[in-house]
Amino acid sequence: MTTANDVERARRDGSLFGIPFGDLGWFASLLMGVATGMTAFFLATFVAIVVMLVMMSVSHHTPDFAIAYRLVGFPVGVVVMTAALGYLGFNWARRMARRRRAA
Repeated sequence: MTTANDVERARRDGSLFGIPFGDLGWFASLLMGVATGMTAFFLATFVAIVVMLVMMSVSHHTPDFAIAYRLVGFPVGVVVMTAALGYLGFNWARRMARRRRAA
């Protein structure tokens, strides 16, 4: 996307970083939403474990690493997956409604 026309076309067609969100079906939207939630879960859990390791090295107390999964990773993963599924589901429903009006 080197020109302003490319950017406008990407906005109109619904693409983000080259991924064509405007062309995803219901299964692809479901798969992308779940994958986004899982990625957020693993990333948030990793960051929480690293933060807990740094805190452990400073305070010399052994933390319960299950906190990283229960209180950080899982809620972040659920929130991001819900938001992604909502966004992708809304775009899919809008596209289906537009097709029915055109037909």
